[in-house]
Amino acid sequence: MQRKAFKMFLLPGFEQEYKKRHDEIWPELAELLKQVGIQNYSIFLDTSTLTLFAYLEASDLSRLDSLPAQEIMKKWWAYMGDIMETNEDQSPVSVDIPAVFYLA
Repeated sequence: MQRKAFKMFLLPGFEQEYKKRHDEIWPELAELLKQVGIQNYSIFLDTSTLTLFAYLEASDLSRLDSLPAQEIMKKWWAYMGDIMETNEDQSPVSVDIPAVFYLA
């Protein structure tokens, strides 16, 4: 299993809305994430900086490269774009965090 961590950035005042939208994640989006092999996906919020820390595991991280082309992914990004920092294509600004330690 491969692991990936990254951070994203929430806009001020949207802490509860971000949680609400993820509590109500669209079933078709959850299914797509599972189809590309994502497991153990968690997102944490540092409320002092509004930084979102995400961690996931996947059998093959290269399969995640197909996500930006998926219509449901594009719709989710558009839906989330008003509460997060985003790129021109509406994807969230995302910064990979390299692993420096792992205890199995």
